[in-house]
Amino acid sequence: MLKVMIAPVTPFQQNCSIVWCDETMEGTAVDPGGDFDMLKEAIAQQGIRVTKVLLTHGHVDHASAAGTMAEHYGVKIEGPHQDDLFLIEGLPDSGRKYNFPAYKPFVPDRWLTNGETVGLGNLTFDVVHCPGHTPGHVVFVHKPAKVAFVGDVLFRGSIGRTDFPRGNHEQLLARGGRYAELYETQFGKHAETEDVVAA
Repeated sequence: MLKVMIAPVTPFQQNCSIVWCDETMEGTAVDPGGDFDMLKEAIAQQGIRVTKVLLTHGHVDHASAAGTMAEHYGVKIEGPHQDDLFLIEGLPDSGRKYNFPAYKPFVPDRWLTNGETVGLGNLTFDVVHCPGHTPGHVVFVHKPAKVAFVGDVLFRGSIGRTDFPRGNHEQLLARGGRYAELYETQFGKHAETEDVVAA
């Protein structure tokens, strides 16, 4: 069964999702943007065995601590889509700009494309490429639980910003059918956080 704990991180209070399979206790952090020591403590308290790190996109508040986390647990980083490489490469500079701690630089071990799947214990997540907020943004969908980890694509009653480098408002709107389908079948009506919405 899918288990999720939300952990707001960084001064931006980005919702990092600690996700695990309660049958195997294999888990991950989706978008560990910062506050690694706090995330590490929360993971230990739940008895989770981290087996990978997942990223929806490469913005500093979502991805900064991924390299440090992957090194600490000896695991690989999966996601986002390769079109966010320029953001991943720019994380050290972005971190300095916003006075983030100096985390370990990284390049994801696995870039994700639309239609692939990601496994976590006995759980399987569908990968949906959702560009617009960033060109390489992906969403992780767990259909049995009707839960999706949407990063900054969807907010409660809104969509993500597109005024960042290589953001594309027209592209985001052009993919509206895909987002609407996801929202209708996966997200339900009661979004309580920015990045995980249960039906």
